[in-house]
Amino acid sequence: MKTAILGGGLSGLTLARLLHEKGDEVIVLEAEREYGGLCRSKTERGFTFDTGGSHIIFSRDTEVLAFMRRMIAGNEQRNNRTTKIFYKQMFVKYPFENGLSDLPPDDRFTCINEFIKTLIAVEKGEIASPVNFREWIYYTFGKGIAECYMVPYNEKIWKFPTDLMSLHWVDGRIPRPPVEDVIRSAIGIETEGYTHQSVFSYPVDGGIEALVHAIASPVRRFIRTGFRVASITRSGKGWGISNGEEIIRADRCICTMPLQHLLPCLENVPGEVKTASAALKYNSLVCVTLGIRGEVPDISWLYVPDPAIGKANRISFPSGYSRNAAPAGCSSILAEITHQPGDEVASMTDAELVQEVTDTLQRMQILHQGHIISVSVERQPFAYVVYDLEYQKNIARIRKYCGDAGIPLVGRFAQFEYLNMDGCIRSAMDFVASGS
Repeated sequence: MKTAILGGGLSGLTLARLLHEKGDEVIVLEAEREYGGLCRSKTERGFTFDTGGSHIIFSRDTEVLAFMRRMIAGNEQRNNRTTKIFYKQMFVKYPFENGLSDLPPDDRFTCINEFIKTLIAVEKGEIASPVNFREWIYYTFGKGIAECYMVPYNEKIWKFPTDLMSLHWVDGRIPRPPVEDVIRSAIGIETEGYTHQSVFSYPVDGGIEALVHAIASPVRRFIRTGFRVASITRSGKGWGISNGEEIIRADRCICTMPLQHLLPCLENVPGEVKTASAALKYNSLVCVTLGIRGEVPDISWLYVPDPAIGKANRISFPSGYSRNAAPAGCSSILAEITHQPGDEVASMTDAELVQEVTDTLQRMQILHQGHIISVSVERQPFAYVVYDLEYQKNIARIRKYCGDAGIPLVGRFAQFEYLNMDGCIRSAMDFVASGS
């Protein structure tokens, strides 16, 4: 059986490798000149950056974690996570509820007092069950933690009102903090959250793209880059997939590329499916990378909830991930700015974005202008899935249509799920294991 895989990102490449190992004939069709999708990297002037946002290797899924670490065996550096939140000119321990002792006394009291009051009210049944993401935040963390960090940060990254977001996705992704941990953190007893991230891996050389190259190595000769799918049609019992100049024949067609690219390639898509697709919400991403002479804070990555500080929502320091990510005596900074397609950020020039980020870093006293050696700006049109209140209805309609059409959906933007790297790999593993 010949399988055509649409999209050569992490999901598509993992799927191709696993099917190839089963003996299937595969071809991967990737629109860009290079495969890898959001997991690509670049090296310039001795600095290595991930161009699709900061990536690290971790997972609660032991099978997936073992797979990823096996792929970079001999090229792996393990690091202890040191993550902070920039709050009122201070570096507060992440997650916020485990860093309450770092807060000013009044804020610390408000957070712990509101957390306990809310906990009691919930147990007494005095607060109704939440029906959207913002209500869930208040219901779970109380007014203090919600308003100091959780609501402003989430509205900054999602660029969407939290009261218009679904809450179906939060269980398992945003843990409910144990009450004893919140109390411990408030009185200064060290506590840890997100322990599955406490130690993470990263390639010594090549950035996160080294993981992608390793996964792709046995199927590299079956990857067609620069093949932008324009039409997908049934051809007998198989498929004809065209870029407008050439037709690829396959017995099976699996989509890992964005639904917004898939559906226009299909014939006679019902109007209600097109409407559902147009209603799906997502964010784009700008990454501004800076190579600097000198040191940066001993922090893995930093969350920036306050919009007054700048547009960047997360800042990472890749030179701390790998000993070879920056030249000797130098460090690196990667600032991420999420935005909605067509908004103010989308219209900013590269120079304006670099200035925006350098101003932010100077306000945070992380950067001195004269230390910059190299800069670059990378733009990703598809970055984060946004779960609005209509998401479940719209995605169910699209998935049913694609399933009936005989095109399986695998990976982040084909399934239209907020999957991390491990989730993308798990999606491919589960599809192959299902024998679909």
